[in-house]
Amino acid sequence: MWAARVNQFNGVYRGSRVLLTGHTGFKGSWLTTWLLALGANVCGVSRNYVSEPSAFVTADLAGDIDHHLQDIRDLDSLKRVITEYKPDFVFHLAAQALVSRSYTDPLDTVTTNTVGTANLLQCLRDVDWPCTTVIITSDKCYENVEWPWGYRETDALGGRDMYSASKGAAEVVFHGFYSSFFANADCKVQLATARAGNVIGGGDWAQDRIVADCMRAWTANQTVQIRSPNATRPWQHVLEPLSGYLRLGQVLAENHALSGEQFNFGPRSEQNRTVLQLITTLAELWGPTGSEVPFEVAANIPFHEASLLKLNCDKALLMLRWEPTLALDECLNMTGEWYRRFYRDKANARALMDEQICVYASLAAQRGRIWSGSL
Repeated sequence: MWAARVNQFNGVYRGSRVLLTGHTGFKGSWLTTWLLALGANVCGVSRNYVSEPSAFVTADLAGDIDHHLQDIRDLDSLKRVITEYKPDFVFHLAAQALVSRSYTDPLDTVTTNTVGTANLLQCLRDVDWPCTTVIITSDKCYENVEWPWGYRETDALGGRDMYSASKGAAEVVFHGFYSSFFANADCKVQLATARAGNVIGGGDWAQDRIVADCMRAWTANQTVQIRSPNATRPWQHVLEPLSGYLRLGQVLAENHALSGEQFNFGPRSEQNRTVLQLITTLAELWGPTGSEVPFEVAANIPFHEASLLKLNCDKALLMLRWEPTLALDECLNMTGEWYRRFYRDKANARALMDEQICVYASLAAQRGRIWSGSL
């Protein structure tokens, strides 16, 4: 089984030096775990732990990687890590990732998400060894006019809140840096951006995220307050976009002609569900919540949220031969099972993550996903 796992993504991560920014976050913790299973050597840079508890700490990942707690807005410190570690791959996930916090601290959001991305790109200008870089932004980088079809990579960037604006700005900064400094055919650094959103899965305890809010309330036998119950989202399990990021890194390393491109990673359009439908299903999976009413609609919504947003992922299918693996019921079952086993069975968080990565990769192999290797 170990040999099969390291052969995923054509084995490009086996023995490679991989730098993750934002490795202590929800997606970062899952990506760290997967990269370790693939045989990679991982170095992580993050400002702090994004929640209490956190998946990174609960899974006890720090001892297995080169672990740095520092701010990506500190250019000199970031440059020192990159110069000393000399990564073969960089995955940039570090971000202030909460829309709600972008209202209370807009400057922190803009400097972290936009200036932090610029700092990383500035550091990469001095790299003189082959280095493949995937910059992760967000589906919220698009100017959302709430039309019923998915946004394509060529659609306008923007945002009505500071989080969305900061992610759109990060994409603009990327394009400027790439065109100015990395477009030369002899450049050692290959770069692309990845856009995804509405990610759920076990180990997410961040504030104002719907699944995390449910788990906090239900484990305390409380009623969860939900905002915008009729808002529709294309929900996807955390491993879906991560498989896209890893596939993008693989193909970008093998085909430098993709450098400078942008890619969407999301579920099929039929996986769109309202917030209310999502919570109703999760409540059924969780079982008795201990409260008479498992959820209720909040009387006051403290900030604007789009009611409709989805991505068109045809480019990833065409150029990367990537497509999602899970149906929505599988996504929800994996999420509910993780929390149920963690809280009720006292299962080990790292073991749960490893197990679900194996299950996901097995399903991907059965369904012919090209990145899955031989299982």
